[in-house]
Amino acid sequence: MFILKYFIIALAEVIDIVLLSYMIIIFARAAISWVNPDPYNQIVVFLYRVTDPVLRPIRRKLPMSNAGIDFSPFIVILAIIFLRLFLVPTMQHLAQLF
Repeated sequence: MFILKYFIIALAEVIDIVLLSYMIIIFARAAISWVNPDPYNQIVVFLYRVTDPVLRPIRRKLPMSNAGIDFSPFIVILAIIFLRLFLVPTMQHLAQLF
């Protein structure tokens, strides 16, 4: 049973690292949107390819404000924070039960 305990703890840590990394990528995407990035730059292409599948559905559901402010990165970051504060500790607590 101790193997399952450490597996769940390790899985929780990996999920936490992946969520944190994705949040940093979302921040980077939001930061480059403030300037006029070169669309052929490899970093810009990477950021768009990684974040568009998550941001695009949220953009379709959110009404665009008159100012043209995109709130989809904010929504995704809030979801990531929720998952990091709820899912990861829940998995760690579940592991302690084994």
